[in-house]
Formats: sequence, C-alpha cells, structure tokens
Amino acid sequence: MRIGKVGERLRRSTVVIKDGGSGIVWDASGLIVTNAHVAHSGVVTVEFWDGRTTQARLDRRDVRRDLAIFRVECRDIAPATPGDSSRVRAGELVIAVGNPLGFIGALSTGVIHAVGRDFIQTTARLAPGNSGGPLANAAGNVIGINTAVISGGLGLAIPANAVSRLLTFGPPFELGVTVRPVRIPGANGGIGLLVLGVTAGGAADYASLRLGDLLIGTAGRRFASVDDLRDAFDRQEGSIVTIQFRRGGDSGEREVSILVTRYRTQITGVAA
Repeated sequence: MRIGKVGERLRRSTVVIKDGGSGIVWDASGLIVTNAHVAHSGVVTVEFWDGRTTQARLDRRDVRRDLAIFRVECRDIAPATPGDSSRVRAGELVIAVGNPLGFIGALSTGVIHAVGRDFIQTTARLAPGNSGGPLANAAGNVIGINTAVISGGLGLAIPANAVSRLLTFGPPFELGVTVRPVRIPGANGGIGLLVLGVTAGGAADYASLRLGDLLIGTAGRRFASVDDLRDAFDRQEGSIVTIQFRRGGDSGEREVSILVTRYRTQITGVAA
C-alpha cells in the first residue's frame, strides 16, 4: 500500500485535542486514545478530520504509562486499526500522524530505531502537538501512541498493546511508594527496593510500610529490577500480592499481603 494512501487513512482516524495535542479514534464505539499529559481534565474538546467538534469524557487514565482514554457520543467516525506492538522490530518503516505546531494532519516517516519494554523508539520526526497521535506500520496499523522527543531527535511511542491492556484490565494498581534500588550483599545479584516515600492514604500506608523499609521480593521471588515490583501488580483485579521486606537492622523478613483492587485497599495480613 502506498504511503500517501496509508497516511490519508490515518489522518481520518486522528483527532485534534483542543489546547493539547492529538488523539486516535480507537474504535467505532467512540473511544479516543491520547496521552495523559495531553488531556489533564475529565472533559476535552475533540475535533475530527472533517471539522466536526464534540466533547469527550474521560473513561480511564494511566498516568504511569502516559495514557488516557476518552469516550465521545458521535456517529460516522473513522476508527484506526490497532496493530500488535509485540511484533514490532527495529528497522521497520513507520508513519507518524499528528498536529504539530498547529499543522493539522501532518505526516512524517521513519524507521523503528529500538524496541524496549515500555517504549518504541523511532526516527520519525515529531514536534509538540504530535503527542497522542498514531505511530503506524507500513500497512497503516497503529503500533504506538507518540508521546515524546528525546535527545538525538528520536521519537518515543507507547506500544499499542498497552492500550489494549488498559481497556481490558483498567488502570493499574498503585502501591504508593517511592523506591530506590540497592544491592543486597550475598543475594546472588538481586536487589532490594529502599522505600524513600510513602503516599498518605495509599496502599503502602494502609499496609504499614514505612520509610527505610527494604522491599526484597514478592511471592517468595527476589527482585531483580524495579520492574519486578510493578509487574507484581500488573494483574487482574482481585489478585493477592504478598511482599517480603526487611525493617531496620532486623535481618529477618516480614510480609504484607495486599488485595489488588481499583477502588479500595484490603490488607489481608501484616507480619508483626
């Protein structure tokens, strides 16, 4: 398929988030995907490719992954075709569409520079206003949501599969801690996560975790990276996560079990 034809199809699925940036018509039911940093309020004004404007209301938000999903009551909209971002490889041709610097429906091309756990790096030229717009493969399938420009002119996009996960499982559970990884001597290269801050009223606060606690693992498995703590809570609502930790000069381990839920935190057990 020719780039021009693919680009035109993507433009019809790309919207302007007024006073923000860009967004993507995700499906025909009226879901609009954009970045969390593009849409700060619960209601935004959306302009479609044909000039129609309407209000969109927040459906769900994942600030950690910089995603926001809005819903519009509008017919005859042109949805994008989501792709499988897990199949993206370096060197593939990509197309970015958005509304940078006031230019509506601007298109740029590039290649995938690198694929990471949380971001896709691309050489497609991005600018302020591209945020929230689609990054698509040569077939026009959306594989990412453009979110930032980094040093060297590379663009970053959130993998499209993160949108599918947000729609399926809802916003991620937040433990409510600020941590710093530290090496644990004799732990076979494992790390501990030193608690530097505890959010008042958050799950960690209710679980009686404190500043200076050293989180060392979940479900009996030692942490190898900060991502392991995040992954422990990236699961369906209703799951129970058990965290092992050490406190002060005590070499013994304690446990807290937390029921993952979007609306409240239930502590099922705290070791003395």
